[in-house]
Amino acid sequence: MHGLVNKAIQAFVIGAHGPDAWDAVATQAGVTPDGIEAFAQYDDALTERLLSAAMAHLNTSRDAILEDTGAFLVSGPSSEALRRLLRFGGQDFRDFLFSLDDLRDRARLAVDDLDLPVLHLHSAGPNSFVLDCGWTIPGCAAVVVGVLRAMADDYGVLAMMDFSDTRPDAIEITLFDDAHSAGREFELAVVR
Repeated sequence: MHGLVNKAIQAFVIGAHGPDAWDAVATQAGVTPDGIEAFAQYDDALTERLLSAAMAHLNTSRDAILEDTGAFLVSGPSSEALRRLLRFGGQDFRDFLFSLDDLRDRARLAVDDLDLPVLHLHSAGPNSFVLDCGWTIPGCAAVVVGVLRAMADDYGVLAMMDFSDTRPDAIEITLFDDAHSAGREFELAVVR
């Protein structure tokens, strides 16, 4: 697993629960608190140990940790680079959804050895979609739900995202209002 994935779990735990919580999670997972390198490759077992340790220390479910990590990736204090990468996917949330099929390839332009989930969007009606997610980490759909919820807020869209009852690692998306709120400002070009 790419170090950026493990670093994302670390950033979420520190950002949402504090450095002491991260110290406890890292110790339980068998790594030093500052031992994760963002651009190193790690065995998938380390990611599983980090998730298990976070579940135990935070007393929450795997899906909740993964979903909160996904949301934190987009809306956390140091998330601007990822937010910009995602916002390049479309001028509005619908365009963004349809760009998800290409997200893996776009991310590899920035980090060529980053293994992201394979995403494929299916239209299920005028305002309904199903997003299939596939990845080496079981439950990746939870991370994607967190990202989608944060991006819906970013675009100012009222939408519901939920796990499919009939398809594992699939997300059902329903758009209720494309202009629910103003959303966050975004400029394609940053002028300094």
